[in-house]
Amino acid sequence: MTKLSVNVNKIATLRNSRGGDFPNVVKVSSDIQDFGAEGITIHPRPDERHIRYKDAYDLKEIVTTEFNIEGNPIKKFMDMVLEIRPTQVTLVPDAVDAVTSNAGWDTIKHQDFLQEVISEFKSKGIRTSVFIDTDFKLIEAAAKTGADRIELYTEDFATQYELGNKDAIIPYTKSAELATELGLGINAGHDLSLNNIKYFAENIPNLLEVSIGHALITESLYLGLENVINMYKYKLKV
Repeated sequence: MTKLSVNVNKIATLRNSRGGDFPNVVKVSSDIQDFGAEGITIHPRPDERHIRYKDAYDLKEIVTTEFNIEGNPIKKFMDMVLEIRPTQVTLVPDAVDAVTSNAGWDTIKHQDFLQEVISEFKSKGIRTSVFIDTDFKLIEAAAKTGADRIELYTEDFATQYELGNKDAIIPYTKSAELATELGLGINAGHDLSLNNIKYFAENIPNLLEVSIGHALITESLYLGLENVINMYKYKLKV
């Protein structure tokens, strides 16, 4: 079954909006694990507008499932990840002022850089994943970086699925098939939701993990966090 990793950035956003420590990111993350999620994801950005670097260190002490840290491998980020040694680091080419992730890596242009970064992470036993679009040439280049996995950037699928275009899954299915042939594991994330997750998971071979934050937290406002986590887990049983 595909693992569900819950991105808790939105919990930190809510906390930061009042300047205190409620809701507490560590407590909520612990509860999310107790509710059945198989992982916790965070994506600290340089301005720390939601997850703070301190949160990453605090979470290391309580994450008993899989700890996935996403981000652009600038020096501060790399130093933190190498010290914490999470289960997985997902490399995302965010601009400093990006509101949210909006593109995958150009693994051809940045081949040498990614090889160097990934080699350093893997030397510390950290599984590496590269955030990427459904371009076969980029996936082939990703395999040459030494990455363990790719994370398919799923915004286009989610947008088209909402419009009724189920054929939008085809590039993702074919990309997953190619990645598997190249020895890469398959993760996915961005705008996946209760509405589209079952169809996505049914059509992506060897899908190991989905990372979901914004939709899951929003859905929980109506349906409750524990309930929503178990709804995702049920839909991922394909």
